[in-house]
Amino acid sequence: MKLVSYLFYGIILMYSDTAFAQYEFSGYVDTSDWSDGVYLSLVEDYRKISGIYPEQIIQKVTPDATGYFVFTGDNLPEGNHMYRIHVDKCSQKHKNRAHLNGFCTDSEEALFIANHTDTLSLPFSFDKEIFCKIVSNNEKSNAFIKIDSIIDEMRFAFGNYRSTANRKINSSKWMNTLQENGKSLNEPLIELYVFAFLSNKTNELYSHYLDDLKNNPYYDELLERLLESYPNSTYVIQYEAELASDKFLINPKENSSKNPWIWLLIIVLILSLSFNILQFLNKRKEASISSPLEKNLTQQEQKVLDLILEDKTNKEIASTMFVSLSTIKTHINNLYKKLEVSSREEVKSLYIKK
Repeated sequence: MKLVSYLFYGIILMYSDTAFAQYEFSGYVDTSDWSDGVYLSLVEDYRKISGIYPEQIIQKVTPDATGYFVFTGDNLPEGNHMYRIHVDKCSQKHKNRAHLNGFCTDSEEALFIANHTDTLSLPFSFDKEIFCKIVSNNEKSNAFIKIDSIIDEMRFAFGNYRSTANRKINSSKWMNTLQENGKSLNEPLIELYVFAFLSNKTNELYSHYLDDLKNNPYYDELLERLLESYPNSTYVIQYEAELASDKFLINPKENSSKNPWIWLLIIVLILSLSFNILQFLNKRKEASISSPLEKNLTQQEQKVLDLILEDKTNKEIASTMFVSLSTIKTHINNLYKKLEVSSREEVKSLYIKK
């Protein structure tokens, strides 16, 4: 019986890590500066690796009185992924608009690699700075900080000598430094971070990246490493498509003759880009439409606006708000001026979708 019991408990222990895989990401914030909450995001698009994107957020917690917060559970995907913890100071009524393009001027974030069983902490460092240090049982977690330090060195070097000649001479050196350091960390996701930086069209290194792509086998080798470590992941699919698109860009004739299907890929990428742009424009329109308070309406004017959109008459609005008819007319005149309209029909055309 004892042998059977030992076997039973042994099986439970053997499978407990997989059946109840727990992660724990914790840290401290200064609640006098960051009181709104702390957010955990799963980053599956390396072009959105830094910033605030509501669609990436998977959990929000409120720090306690000491500023301590913790994310824990068993709901993360297996294996290493990119994650971000962030805080921001955007007011609730402006949050959607401020985060529409992922950019927030008043925020702090920590970007790291973790898996579904990792323990990670973000302690205060010097002068109570937050998210400057990562302590983790996963040695890959600090890798983004290491790459960022090299990028800072590069920017400092370029900042001291702003000449075109200096950039031309040193760009290849810094690109190679970033690639080799990313590769030495033995984590393809870190190399994707480097790639996203080098191939960013707003980056001054972009033209050098295109030249490098012509003859450097590094990019194809990175694809092989990604396929080996993260087969069928969104990271691989995105990188493979972007690499093919950039190769076509630098040599369209050669690539189209070698790969006739590349045209289909380019068409798909163009359609995808167009769709994303359309979604962005629609979201921006919806944000402006759904936020009348951005027109600096008073609370009373806001109530009048809501009732106008419900097709209430002036008399019905006055009755609902328990004020005189003349007061309602004054509110409506002020409302028209702020919305830059002259009739109820124009008001409705601004807020009611056709």
